[in-house]
Amino acid sequence: MTSSNPLDWSLISGPLPDVLVALGVLAGGYLVLGPRTVLALGRVPVLLFASLLLTAGLVGVVDRVWQPFPDPLPDRVVDWLFVAVSAVVFTAANAHYQRWPGAVRSAGAAAVVLVACAVGVNVFYGQYPTVRMAVGMPLPHLLSLAEAVSEPSDTGRLAEVDIPGATSGFRVRSALVYVPPGYGRQPAPVVVLLAGQPGSPRDLFTGGRMAEVLDGLARRHGGRAPVVVVPDDLGAPMANPLCLDSRLGRAADYLTRDVPEWIRRHLTVDADPTRWAIGGYSHGGTCALQLAVGHPDVYPTFIDVSGQSEPTLGNRDKTVRVAFGGDVDAFRRVNPLDVLAHTRLPNVFGVLVAGLSDQRYLPQQLAVRAACESAGMTVAWVELPGGHTWAVWGPGLAIGLDRIASRLGLEQK
Repeated sequence: MTSSNPLDWSLISGPLPDVLVALGVLAGGYLVLGPRTVLALGRVPVLLFASLLLTAGLVGVVDRVWQPFPDPLPDRVVDWLFVAVSAVVFTAANAHYQRWPGAVRSAGAAAVVLVACAVGVNVFYGQYPTVRMAVGMPLPHLLSLAEAVSEPSDTGRLAEVDIPGATSGFRVRSALVYVPPGYGRQPAPVVVLLAGQPGSPRDLFTGGRMAEVLDGLARRHGGRAPVVVVPDDLGAPMANPLCLDSRLGRAADYLTRDVPEWIRRHLTVDADPTRWAIGGYSHGGTCALQLAVGHPDVYPTFIDVSGQSEPTLGNRDKTVRVAFGGDVDAFRRVNPLDVLAHTRLPNVFGVLVAGLSDQRYLPQQLAVRAACESAGMTVAWVELPGGHTWAVWGPGLAIGLDRIASRLGLEQK
């Protein structure tokens, strides 16, 4: 732990996550072995089997019925879910045979197990690096836009802003803007970054540590870095409007009209569209590909980290039915790989990043690479160790920004 403030202790490395998981193991042991009534009745195998069935049912509901994410829950997450469900099942069984003091102890032990499970999932994804981020406290050093652009600084400044859907009518949450060091000395290039789904703009500055990444980019390029705008392309944490104009909302219109117009009106940026780029990870990477293919006049440069081969609500049939009322041709007109099959885009440059352990997204990224190259794009291909987590997303975005630096005009003169 490098900070004396407990709010800044790491939740993804160091002793704290290990201690919390160890406490969860002890608490789980108490739930199984402590209350003698459960053990004496030989109910442990039965309760474990019931927990397994409940977990399988929950996973089925999430993956096949609710489908809040387009992809199935990862095995590691399912394992932690089984532990959490088991804690609840054993607590309920214990409470049936215990007096209230024992039931309270079991409930407390279950709470410790649930915290340990949440920590385990967080370590897997790397979503919340510190306690401060996990409890939803405001990002440190967050300013208004007026404060962020008021005077030059040795490091970048982060501002929270509202970018309304004036033209698209798309309803969104607050956006974040990174104002680079030396802002205002000359018009800055622009990078629009997009988070995954579920998610929010702040995820790029928590799990992705984007402020540190961009400050490092500035140091490597003589103090120059792009203005980085992170708008909300979802509207709500669990929403998925697919980054398209469809029955789910005019998300593409928002990102290609409302957001650029707001940037030009409120920030001192380069008017040359070749100095503009879009990027993101997972859902945001898919969106970056979509907009670069569909709107190369707005975003001729893109970074796609661990994106999909097409926008999806789980499968194409469901996507076409929900978003386009069953009109397959309408979907094909905006699906990037369908568009690339009959379009040449020699002036578009893309960075594609994939995790070597990402069994679901690596093959999709390879298909995207082939389609982009067939359409005449220049593509930089990057493979990183890791799966579909911040272990790939954060470094992938950092590498992608380095790869597009010359396109943005950041080279020293």
